[in-house]
Amino acid sequence: MSSTKANAALYFVDRHLNSKIADKPAYVEADGRQRKISYQEIAVQSSKMADLYACHGINREDRAALLLLDAIEFPVIFWGSLKAGVVPVPLNTLLSTEVYNTILNDSRAKVLFVSKPLLETVKPALASNPYLKTVFVIGDEQSEHLSFEREITKCKQSPVIDVVPDEVAFWLYSSGSTGQPKGVRHVHSSLQYTSDTYGAQVLGIHESDVVYSAAKFFFAYGLGNALTFPMAVGATTVLLSGRPTPDIVIDILNTHQPSIFCGVPTLYGALVAYVETGKATINTKLRRCISAGEALPSEIGKKWEKTTSCEILDGVGSTEMLHIFLSNLPKDVEYGTSGIAVPGYELRLVDDEGAEVGVGEVGELLVKGGSSPLDYWNQLQKSKSTFEGHWTHTGDKYERREDGRLIYCGRTDDMFKVSGIWVSPFEVEQSLISHPSVLEAAVVAQRDEDGLEKPRAFIVLKDNANGEGMEQSLKDHVKEQIGKWKYPRSIAFVSELPKTATGKIQRFKLRD
Repeated sequence: MSSTKANAALYFVDRHLNSKIADKPAYVEADGRQRKISYQEIAVQSSKMADLYACHGINREDRAALLLLDAIEFPVIFWGSLKAGVVPVPLNTLLSTEVYNTILNDSRAKVLFVSKPLLETVKPALASNPYLKTVFVIGDEQSEHLSFEREITKCKQSPVIDVVPDEVAFWLYSSGSTGQPKGVRHVHSSLQYTSDTYGAQVLGIHESDVVYSAAKFFFAYGLGNALTFPMAVGATTVLLSGRPTPDIVIDILNTHQPSIFCGVPTLYGALVAYVETGKATINTKLRRCISAGEALPSEIGKKWEKTTSCEILDGVGSTEMLHIFLSNLPKDVEYGTSGIAVPGYELRLVDDEGAEVGVGEVGELLVKGGSSPLDYWNQLQKSKSTFEGHWTHTGDKYERREDGRLIYCGRTDDMFKVSGIWVSPFEVEQSLISHPSVLEAAVVAQRDEDGLEKPRAFIVLKDNANGEGMEQSLKDHVKEQIGKWKYPRSIAFVSELPKTATGKIQRFKLRD
């Protein structure tokens, strides 16, 4: 049975239309034209999307690819698509032409919305695409394609389409930290589920907050931080279309004074290092800082809190579960752990046979909650192996402590044994990062001359670090901190580590 109330856009957008916050800025752009858009304007503009789609032959359940920078057009197009029953598919803005070609063909998107700076990259994938009917460009009136700004002004408002709670609302493509991205299909009810659980009960977001998420809209983590959580309560969100480099992020923090900052571990590390050089100071009073995408090294968390007087709530989420389901809690942070289950979610740790593991043992993390997806698009076997009834396999290895907190050990594919004992790459990386000369570290298994697996480290040193004698110094540092058998047998010093656009280290590339 369908219900207009089940359409997520009604809760997050139209509910505010005649409220006290109707004229309040929902979004403020931190770059370029410093544009703003109110809650009322988003409601009105998004209601025109159904007419835009109808005028160009885009029908209910068709896919709309969104290759958009973080700007005010994103919420208009995303929510407007839901109102029209068209399925938006936000795309990572940092991919190659080849990957865009793969995703556009895989999703069979009939329409593409693309920001002008991204058009050249995706353009070679458009010519031979058999599914795309229309391309709208944002920020370019002279393009050979249609101007979104010009076309939307011609459209009239339409009523919100009826849906059922379990109807597919949008897709997200996984970040591809271990290979080609997969299309994850999410339903309407999942959006409010994440805002009612993590957003309300852990983040504790409220109307007076100003939010800045360095993680972008296309990332499941960023979609919650910058779209659903603030719009659920009527907060204001600061948007940055460009790359969140330390100098730019600090300028946003100092200029726009957000009360909530959402980052990833590599960015927190870079920000701390930038401040330590004396190049900048952070002068905003942060109420809440959160981290996800990859486990937060304890050393970075402690340094950030010392620098800003604001703790970081390190959490774990996934594209599949839409947002964070395991987290440290406000005033109950223990760096080096991922915390406990977010209210509304259940967690299990299991061995290779599916049996629960005991305290102090390592097992794969499974999660159960109302934001789990329908499936992976056109990947039946992968869907069956990942989604087991109500439970979702995360592919992450954890250890449970006696107090119930979980300690991250690594991806299932990243764990390895040394002298018959499991080694967590993340534990070794944390130890390396605690060395005063190290900015970033990644550890993988490498076979020695006897065919046995041993830790190999890839290290990015801080700018002012002296590399002389550093290899032995780092080996000794790890031995002293976490155990003589865990130290990296070989170390490579590199200028940067391979990462996804969401900040996850791509260890499979280092293994290769």
